[in-house]
Amino acid sequence: MRAVAEAHHLTTSTVSQQIAALARDTGTQLIEPEGRRVRLTPAGLRLADHAVTILAAVDSARLDLDPDAEPAGTVRIGGFATGIRVSLLPIVPDLAALYPRVQLVISEYEPVEAFALLTADDLDLALTYDYNLAPASPGTVLDAVPLWSIRWGLGVPAAQAAHDIAAFADATWIVNSRNTADETAVRALASLAGFTPTIGHQIDSLDLVEDLIVGGFGVGLLPIARPTAAGVTVLPLQDPDVILTAYAVTRRGRSGWSPLRAVLDRMRPRPGGPLGRPQWPRPRAASPEDRGDE
Repeated sequence: MRAVAEAHHLTTSTVSQQIAALARDTGTQLIEPEGRRVRLTPAGLRLADHAVTILAAVDSARLDLDPDAEPAGTVRIGGFATGIRVSLLPIVPDLAALYPRVQLVISEYEPVEAFALLTADDLDLALTYDYNLAPASPGTVLDAVPLWSIRWGLGVPAAQAAHDIAAFADATWIVNSRNTADETAVRALASLAGFTPTIGHQIDSLDLVEDLIVGGFGVGLLPIARPTAAGVTVLPLQDPDVILTAYAVTRRGRSGWSPLRAVLDRMRPRPGGPLGRPQWPRPRAASPEDRGDE
């Protein structure tokens, strides 16, 4: 109670009275003793969760009534590496030029991690993904907007390229180490082809997945449109296709907050149009001219 009072420049008595007034309004106990301190009851926790959306709606209403308000504040963004590269980094220069008072804090997370952080209100925006063979469930307090989609295929050593996934029934398979979607999709594909895959490696970096494939350590899913390393072939998959879709995910009621809205407006695809296909260059080795060699 003292910490709340100090944070809001109030007396502890005022804080206690306001919580008591909330308890009378809601007709339920919101706090309970915990030694010499107090903690929120389950009802108090639920009310605090509702308060996030309520306050966001109030803020959104104020902004709607003030068309001249300039977006300002820190937007906490977390997401998977490709989502950050493809959806966020290209719009950063434009955002910085138009809204210099908007600051971005960027962290890398897999979807399950990002969903938990959003729900706990430790992120404002998550860039996540799922596969058509392994759809994600962000939860009831989150809103997800599709950004783009891309077909994935099976990455194999170029010398072992085949046209049937069953040809790799005895191979070691590479999946993501921090998200189960890859493994779920791999197991679904293998089941349809009549075998159980041997999962041997768990890797986040697509570049490292390619290095393992070239080294003969296994096979794994890779984006078809992404330029690959020498020695890797990405085989198309059909019946079923494997489609990865990227999403911008926010807490329900938060997307109207002006700094977040400024980011989302530049990420979202054109209304009514098809989802785009991401384009990203593969880092190239420096040429003699780049290195300044003779």
